[in-house]
Amino acid sequence: MCTNSSKWSLRRRQLKHRNLRVLALSRKRRTRRPPKEEKETKRWLVGAKEEMEMKNLRLYMENQSIMEANERLRQRALFLHRENRALFIQLESKFTRQAS
Repeated sequence: MCTNSSKWSLRRRQLKHRNLRVLALSRKRRTRRPPKEEKETKRWLVGAKEEMEMKNLRLYMENQSIMEANERLRQRALFLHRENRALFIQLESKFTRQAS
């Protein structure tokens, strides 16, 4: 039984050390970058910002055209519904005349 407990505690110590190393790495990554890399990052961000603005504009225009098409289809559906109702009333009046 002693061998199992010693293996367990050894394993536990190894896990603790591994976690410490990972945390230290994370802290190193969060440290400030040299100025050269910052300038490159800023250039990349400006390009990405312009690209996102273009995508946003493209999506806005596409959304507008979809909304206009949707409105046209809604108007067409309303027209067809009214026409269908009028034809149904004519059909009903024809059958009621024949029945009487």
